[in-house]
Amino acid sequence: MKLLVAIDLSESSAAVVDAARSLAAATGAALTLLHVAAPEPYFVGYDVDPPVMRDALAARFHREHRELQAMGQSLRDEGFACTPVLAQGATVETILREAEHTAADMVVIGSHGKGVVKRLVLGSVSEGVLREATVPVLVVPVSVTATARDSAN
Repeated sequence: MKLLVAIDLSESSAAVVDAARSLAAATGAALTLLHVAAPEPYFVGYDVDPPVMRDALAARFHREHRELQAMGQSLRDEGFACTPVLAQGATVETILREAEHTAADMVVIGSHGKGVVKRLVLGSVSEGVLREATVPVLVVPVSVTATARDSAN
């Protein structure tokens, strides 16, 4: 079995990884840990120096890559088969593309439980993946405050 675990590297990612870890332990599944980085912005029409912006973007990608690799190594140290992947693009489409590319049997993703107004304005990644996925999707309800409170105990 292969699990695609989509994380956003926020505090709530721990809950998503914990759910995937439990599922992998029970099934012997291999994990692909996916973080989708925002698409590169266009600099046309901005007063900001494009090379400075590109350097800042490169630094952010480098930080995200290191963090993702560390999470993957931690899972491998626990005995799980885990491949970390950093991809850039539109989040829902990139998750679906990676699920197909890795031949995932299931997608594991978090849901921040945003209110109706935020969902209407911003959309929901988990809802988009649920609507379009061709494999089962496990949606892990996460709350940043609950995650922060749990890790403090």
